[in-house]
Amino acid sequence: MIGIDLVKTQRMERLLGRFGERGLSRFLSPDEILLVKNHRNAAGFWAAKEACAKALGCGIGAECGFHDIILSKNPKGAPLIDLSERVKTAFAIENLSVSITHDGDYAIAVVALERHRA
Repeated sequence: MIGIDLVKTQRMERLLGRFGERGLSRFLSPDEILLVKNHRNAAGFWAAKEACAKALGCGIGAECGFHDIILSKNPKGAPLIDLSERVKTAFAIENLSVSITHDGDYAIAVVALERHRA
């Protein structure tokens, strides 16, 4: 399954200007917040989490919340994605990958996931 999301970076600029780190904590864990360098990074992370929920086919909600989707970076700075054990098990997820890009006023993320074969 594949999910994609597009976010206008100004949306995150306004969120950060109004709420600061408290705004980020609505959708990012403390470890994820440490990776955010600016509003463009935050927009990319939002897009990645939304794209993941779309790939799962459930959206953000009771089945999979923002904090069930875990973002990190590899040693070279490339984004990595994982899920909480609860969500991984419920959706039988075997493998996930993410790509995040920025262009002008937009951040775009694509998430691909593989389910265990029954």
